[in-house]
Amino acid sequence: MSDIETLKKELPPFQIFDLIPQYAQQGFIDPEKIDLLKWAGVYPQRPQEDGFLMMRVKVPTAEFSASTLRGIAGIAEDYGRGFLDVTDRQAFQFHYLRIEHIPAIFERLEAIGLHTKGACGDTVRAVIASPLAGLDAREVIDVRPIAASMEGSLSGNPDFQDLPRKFKISLTGTPELEGIHLINDIGFLAHRVNGEVGFDVWVGGGLGAVAHLAKRLGVFIRPEEVVEVGQAITAAYRDHGYRQNRKKSRLKFLIKDLGVEKFREIVENEYLGRKLTDGPQAPVARFGGNDVLGVQPQKDGLNYVVISTTVGRINPEKARALAGLAERYGQGMLRTTAFQNMMIPHVRAEDVEALTQALAALDLAPKITLRGTTIACTGTQFCRLALTETKARTAGLVDQLEAKFADLDVPFTINLTGCSNACTRYQVADLGFMGALRGEEEVYNVHLAGSIGQAQRTGNKLKGVVPAVRLTEYTEGVLRDFRAHKLPGESFVEYADRVGHERFTPDAVLNAVVSA
Repeated sequence: MSDIETLKKELPPFQIFDLIPQYAQQGFIDPEKIDLLKWAGVYPQRPQEDGFLMMRVKVPTAEFSASTLRGIAGIAEDYGRGFLDVTDRQAFQFHYLRIEHIPAIFERLEAIGLHTKGACGDTVRAVIASPLAGLDAREVIDVRPIAASMEGSLSGNPDFQDLPRKFKISLTGTPELEGIHLINDIGFLAHRVNGEVGFDVWVGGGLGAVAHLAKRLGVFIRPEEVVEVGQAITAAYRDHGYRQNRKKSRLKFLIKDLGVEKFREIVENEYLGRKLTDGPQAPVARFGGNDVLGVQPQKDGLNYVVISTTVGRINPEKARALAGLAERYGQGMLRTTAFQNMMIPHVRAEDVEALTQALAALDLAPKITLRGTTIACTGTQFCRLALTETKARTAGLVDQLEAKFADLDVPFTINLTGCSNACTRYQVADLGFMGALRGEEEVYNVHLAGSIGQAQRTGNKLKGVVPAVRLTEYTEGVLRDFRAHKLPGESFVEYADRVGHERFTPDAVLNAVVSA
């Protein structure tokens, strides 16, 4: 077994919460147990020798109040040098924390209804819940009650604190708009069969250095079965998953070896004690499964307004201002999305313009182009695994290109990751950039025309690399070509397939830019 597997057997991982007060008092973390801090949502940040920590905070059901956001902003300001990120799993993330302050931060989180148990580690991570739940007229079912039931029964459950590797679950209520199920260990995708509401279940999704999109379990389950089926699948992975090689321990490798049919049999026979009902595939999203952006009508006549952060980063001052806007123009509630954005629901039509202008003044205006569809991971600023800088570089790219391509008639997704671990899903974007080093030079591999929507595929890794200093130049070249030659309403996936992917190799695009 690996060192972490041995450690998990010596100390049940959630017991790290009992040791944190001791570490805080002594100002020192036992180096042999430091990896277990992940189960409390805490990691050493780069450079580790400085002793700073990063913390991930779960947002169950993806919904929170304005007062909660103020509390989050206060923690970032008081303990984290003002750094606050919205992650691509609907969580909040702090940086520059000290172990001495972690107990106080936990107390402040508890006071605003949030916690970190199971935010990281080899356990069920935060469950992604449809950010449109209860709002959009196209939704099949409001998944918030199910997401709430999964908190504690799946995520944070001691029965699942020692899984072979991390385990991710998503709940999709509006299948034609959301495609996130394809890249989770379990994806529950709501749809109707003969008028009955239920879920299509997908298993074994996961990206990283070896990417696998999820496969259909071939079933149709009722809403009241979701938590039970989720527990059964998770238990099957816990007991049958691989533990010798952490690089091959995710559920996707077990599914690949067993086949989805055999895995279903194990779940049914060993964990459920009954056969599941066969069912058809649910519909899929078209434009890559990215956020519904801009201002959209709710089924009750009000509107939800998507707040386009820039690569997920928002400072405490803006967060507090956003909380105030949610109270003034909404009903004091907000939501996080799986694409590093947020939204304010329940906005009256007559207030949309005023809210939009107020958001624009904060550089948070709802955008349907690059600012709303571009995500980036933590990068070398804080992450010990990253090879390249990400947040500032990608923010600069958006700042330079957003206005130039505001007239695109379809969304265009850019996902940038600082290493091969795919924390921001570079394999399933129109342009996916994976950070690497060429000697001491930062460069990016390009994965083209991936899609968790209509195409349901990982991107094609192109020959060559883009030097980091020419990243914006390359991206602009691709966008100019796309806009100049696309058909009305044609997605980038469709366009790239029509004209050929070799058209977009780094050498082809950058040489064309120089020639122009």
